[in-house]
Amino acid sequence: MDRTLREDADAIIASSLKAVLPDEAVRRALAQFRPGRGRVLLVAAGKAAWQMTHAAVEALSRVDGGVVVTKYGHMKGEIPGVICCEAGHPVPDENGFAATEKALELVHGLQPEDTVLFLLSGGGSALFEKPLLPGAELQDITGQLLASGADIVEINIIRKRLSGVKGGRFAQACAPARVFSIVLSDVLGDPLDMIASGPAVPDTSTCAQAQAVAEKYHLQLSARAKALLAQETPKALDNVTTRITGSVRELCAAAADACRARGYEPLLLTDRLCCEAREAGSFLGTIARTHAGQGKKLAFLAGGETVVHLTGKGLGGRNQELALAAAPAIAGQKAAVFSVGSDGTDGPTDAAGGYVDGDTAAALAARGLRVFDVLQNNDAYHALQAVGGLIVTGATGTNVNDVAVALVEGE
Repeated sequence: MDRTLREDADAIIASSLKAVLPDEAVRRALAQFRPGRGRVLLVAAGKAAWQMTHAAVEALSRVDGGVVVTKYGHMKGEIPGVICCEAGHPVPDENGFAATEKALELVHGLQPEDTVLFLLSGGGSALFEKPLLPGAELQDITGQLLASGADIVEINIIRKRLSGVKGGRFAQACAPARVFSIVLSDVLGDPLDMIASGPAVPDTSTCAQAQAVAEKYHLQLSARAKALLAQETPKALDNVTTRITGSVRELCAAAADACRARGYEPLLLTDRLCCEAREAGSFLGTIARTHAGQGKKLAFLAGGETVVHLTGKGLGGRNQELALAAAPAIAGQKAAVFSVGSDGTDGPTDAAGGYVDGDTAAALAARGLRVFDVLQNNDAYHALQAVGGLIVTGATGTNVNDVAVALVEGE
């Protein structure tokens, strides 16, 4: 492993993540918060829910009650006046269903003078859920979608119609109270109705689109699920004000600044990366190889969210697959490619992402591992673990997509 490149990568990751923590972003959004004369209740859902709630309660001094649901391991302590819950992600579980029921009980029977402060971040689609069919069936459909290679927009189009809170239905449950929604975006282009499946936003997707997604990925659905896909979601809501704060654009800008501080000349390739993880990794690897050895320290950045099409039974995540797929292209070069999820988690693993450099392919070969075979088995985690290529940050408290970086040394 190239120690200099790895040190640069770790420094860039740490600086980038620090820049997109939600604390200051939530405080900025609250400057426009004008609660009514009645009660102020708080509901938060997503991987950044605890951090957002902590910042909001600190800024407001008090709330009259609240419910937070976040991913396992993302809660960092108690928050006064708020019930904090942890639940399953990316597949919803009973703890998430129970926490969502508590939130619905909290906002039941509100009056026009009451206000619901709704804090939403990525991961909310799985964590904030009231299924309209048996929980086991919803879990199975979610699993089918995740394994199919469907992108987040396609997944959420289906989720909305199987849920009692998604697609604007949570805002309906809060009426006639006002809802002030602060959203930390993890969807490319920041389409509000797709972030965490838009619990407090009118839904722009249609039944026809939902049925097309089901057909495209050959989803196995019960008669009840098919009937729900044919039921329309709310298309207008008059009790909601929404503020977006934070996005992958900010993450990419922070990463570019961090690269510049380490002496690299950064170039943002895209902040809307949305393809197969291994294709993105191979592409970044070839870019690094093209520019290696030309006397300039360069950094090529891509933000977004790739997908993984499961072809094996190994362990890994999209960021780990992206990084590993770059290894053959940069073999023997003074270059590195790394990719990290801003939430600190990547797939069902304890890693946030992966790192490879010009030495990685040879190190894997020495252990009898071929990159192609590892990727076919979706086992990037164990391969990267064997060569010191895992990036582990722990839960970060934010969630604004992923950033991948190809670094090229000047030699």
